[in-house]
Amino acid sequence: MICILLVAGHGTVLETEIKQNDETGLYSHLIGVPKSLLPGIGGMKILDFWWKTVNMRQLFTEVYIVTNADKYKYFERWATANDFPVENIINDGSTTLSDSLGAVADLELVIRSRKLQDDIMVIAGDMLCEDQNFDVAQVIRFFRSKPGELIIYYEMEKGEKSTSRGIVEVCPDSHRIIRFLEKAKDGLTSSRLASVVFYCIQKETLPVLSDILSQMEVTDGSFGRFWEEVINKNLLDVFGMKLPTGFQLIGQVTLSDYTKWLNCFSAKQQDKSSKPITCRSYARVGLIGNPSDGFNGKTIAMTINNFWADVTLVKSQTLVLLPHPLNDPTEFGSLQDLFSISRKEGYLGGLRLLQATCKKFYQFCCKQGIALTKQNFTLKYDTNIPRQVGLAGSSAIVSATLKSLMKFYNLTDNDLPKPVRANFILNVETDELFITAGLQDRVVQVYEGLVYMDFSKNLMEEQGYGNYISLDMSSLPQFWLAYLNDPSDSGRIHNNVRQRWLSGEPLVVEAMKTFAEFTDQARVALMDKNWNHLAQLMDQNFELRRSVYSDECLGPGNLKMVALAKQFGSAVKLPGSGGAVVGLCLDPAKLVEMRQAFQEAGCVFCVITPYNPSASTGNSQL
Repeated sequence: MICILLVAGHGTVLETEIKQNDETGLYSHLIGVPKSLLPGIGGMKILDFWWKTVNMRQLFTEVYIVTNADKYKYFERWATANDFPVENIINDGSTTLSDSLGAVADLELVIRSRKLQDDIMVIAGDMLCEDQNFDVAQVIRFFRSKPGELIIYYEMEKGEKSTSRGIVEVCPDSHRIIRFLEKAKDGLTSSRLASVVFYCIQKETLPVLSDILSQMEVTDGSFGRFWEEVINKNLLDVFGMKLPTGFQLIGQVTLSDYTKWLNCFSAKQQDKSSKPITCRSYARVGLIGNPSDGFNGKTIAMTINNFWADVTLVKSQTLVLLPHPLNDPTEFGSLQDLFSISRKEGYLGGLRLLQATCKKFYQFCCKQGIALTKQNFTLKYDTNIPRQVGLAGSSAIVSATLKSLMKFYNLTDNDLPKPVRANFILNVETDELFITAGLQDRVVQVYEGLVYMDFSKNLMEEQGYGNYISLDMSSLPQFWLAYLNDPSDSGRIHNNVRQRWLSGEPLVVEAMKTFAEFTDQARVALMDKNWNHLAQLMDQNFELRRSVYSDECLGPGNLKMVALAKQFGSAVKLPGSGGAVVGLCLDPAKLVEMRQAFQEAGCVFCVITPYNPSASTGNSQL
């Protein structure tokens, strides 16, 4: 591949303003300096960043710079100081803005004069970028996976106006650009995706480039008008890739614009370098419908404030995953100590969850056309969610890790919508770590709060995810939670039910339909604040589960907790896969007595504090 850096612009506004308005003399040294050689972030010249980004012989056979006759000497001097081949600087002969060729004609000049016959990457060398340390190899791989040209775009911030940008509309599935609007008028599009002068063009397109240009009604020679014509008239197939960072073209801009963008981008870089990112995800309890979430059923679940997982990410020189001192032990007091810890905690802590999430995140971004910046980080986690009691501790760590990565790389809900995010978390656990799991935990940890979930087969097949609705959390009754001090592996409770369901066993198939019916009835009970009916449904949920899974599968510990709760007249069911029970006791006096009874039986008992995202102080970050 060949890279072409375009730096032939004749920006006069900035220079004129410095001459007329800079009474301090702070910017007088910039008079006459080409835009791409102006200071960028950290004092480096803007062009220095781009040269650093593309100066990789394993990716580019040649790199060319196209400039004008007026500024040629500046780039010749820059080339000798930066180990750039002077013979690769191409002079387009223009000396003023009025006789400039335009960006598209400059590109054609390089192709013709150097007889290029390879794929081409085109970049405007006078673009100020918030973070130019992105992975160009990732861009090239994505380009070569698509049967057409490639345009890089970014998502504009609130203050940016679409009337000053080339706006693209992108198909989220194919990543094909279906419409291009150069300096779009207000109301023409709702898209906030702005194209930048950063393109990849196939070698097969080069011979016909001149023909396309001659047939077009382009008057200003800009790439914006070029792509608008090419895309909207379907002359070429063009695809889009997102860079999750800010861009500004230092074209005909004022001194205040230039200094504002420079200060803004510099502040963001400093903020990202110095401030750690901490994101939290919460444990959840399934209130009704589980375990039908894995069987095209319906559930209602709730995140709780009692237990959580935190993941902290801070920028670093190398990528480091820090083991948790308790959950990922590598030092033991003795062989007996190792035996006791391994017997109770198992062999696998949370470190594998961090690693699998990072791996899946990079893979997802490559597939979805999101070019990540090349910056490293240190990742660590902490959690107080009890292990192996079915409170979704593993998925909480994965969820919090994903939140941290999205925030670090400036990804938004548009890049990873909530339904897709829940699928992503499930895939980390099932595909990468072979953990038996369903969607319920991941959905409620992404949406947070009290969530109704419909996993009907038609929904899952048509859109790839279910129907997820956040429910009102005001005036909820008092739920409680109890769990075993020494639980067995909660995963065993699933037994062979899935195979029985897949084979169409009537008992299992009908049970999953009934769980879904319980969920719909519970949703009405929650809306009507009919707590007695909700309690009855919770009891019925457990009894149906017991009839399908058998007492042997449920295990004596779970059955013991259920029986104890029923002695006090409380509704009770399993909140997850086993090891804990969740209940609804409508008699406050009996709740106190029941707590004591559970504690005397060797269980941990706690009153649930629901986590309501609408009333939170921002702990979850995203």
